[in-house]
Amino acid sequence: MIRSGFRTRIALALALGAAMPLHAQTAPPHVLPDGKVPPALIEARKHMLEAPENMLAFHNADQLFQTRAVPRAGPVAPLPHADLALPDAVIGGKAMTEDQWEDRTFTSALLVLRDGRIVHESYRNNTDAGTHFISFSMAKTFTSMLVGIAVGQGAINSIDDPAVRYVPELKGSGYDGVTLRQLLEMRSGVDYEERYDFGAKPSVAAQIFLNAVVANSERFADMAPRLGRKWAPGSHFNYSTLDTAVLGWVLERATGKPLADFTAQYLWQPLGAESYGFWLADGAPGTGREMNGMGYNATLRDYARFGQMLLDQGRFNGRQIVPATWIAQATAMVPNADPGTPPPPAAVTNPFARSGYGFQIWKLDDTGAYTALGLQGQFIYVHPATRTVIVKLSFFPEEGSPQSDAALEDTLAYFRTLTEWKPR
Repeated sequence: MIRSGFRTRIALALALGAAMPLHAQTAPPHVLPDGKVPPALIEARKHMLEAPENMLAFHNADQLFQTRAVPRAGPVAPLPHADLALPDAVIGGKAMTEDQWEDRTFTSALLVLRDGRIVHESYRNNTDAGTHFISFSMAKTFTSMLVGIAVGQGAINSIDDPAVRYVPELKGSGYDGVTLRQLLEMRSGVDYEERYDFGAKPSVAAQIFLNAVVANSERFADMAPRLGRKWAPGSHFNYSTLDTAVLGWVLERATGKPLADFTAQYLWQPLGAESYGFWLADGAPGTGREMNGMGYNATLRDYARFGQMLLDQGRFNGRQIVPATWIAQATAMVPNADPGTPPPPAAVTNPFARSGYGFQIWKLDDTGAYTALGLQGQFIYVHPATRTVIVKLSFFPEEGSPQSDAALEDTLAYFRTLTEWKPR
């Protein structure tokens, strides 16, 4: 963990505007020489979600996958720092220290912002301020913001345009006639389930995982033109990483730029990021594409900068990065399902899965809170009423296990405590 003396030195340097040593502007992309994934790496990718190895895999993704660098540039946007003791957590009627709660909820890094000021920052498990953590599906919220930027620039005419306007390869598929708005809201109606059944007859999601994520033998979005329709577009919420992959394909075509380049130029560098970011890719340059539904990687503080930008209606580092109107639309949540609708697949079952969904972002509760959410405990949580942003980077046990469900409940319980806490 970061100790108070170290945090104090950071706070003084930022407050005085002192020159701080920066993490690297960028990192060389990790590319397999011949584009072929060796057998040992295939096996490692297959098992990266399993405990306890996930604790290491989640902050070493650039050693497992090919990557596309997202360089930072320019002055770092300061995050004022105050070293405050967080309140105790009360879980199941039992009080525990915040430190004990971090251990209980499989935490690798935690940062709490209150009104733009860091009031807590801690690291575990051989991580520090320079460590890059995988976002998993928090990347979906990044994708939403990139779409908003593209709309603001006019590269995308309207989110009510059909996706085929930008990606003609989707004609004749279940995505034919689906609008960008319906993709953003996970209401494409395409016959796809976020269900990872492996074995002799793997599910569609499992096929994508094995072929695109693990073996890089096809692109993540390649399955999209091959799927049919299950519901009328817009009529049903159906959580789908494939919908997000199609949005990434649209962004690439609409902007004329690889997603990593667009991210760097219009999001990461204007944000005043402290370190580079990187996207995981599903193949070599010129063949593979950024895995924008699950593959962004960044440092704890830079995720916090992104969360503060969301809180401040797209404005950060002295500039309007994402249009304020986009943030308003993205966080105007649509109910996920009518009362009689069957529950969502186990892969997305959580305390708020039936609550509401915006543009690639989850409604958390009735207080106005929302969160970017990633597999196995990744959060960029925003509570506008108290101007609180919490970033928690975790290594929960595999989804659907009792330990994972308990860790999620305990995490959300303490988030509520933190929003009610009044620092002195």
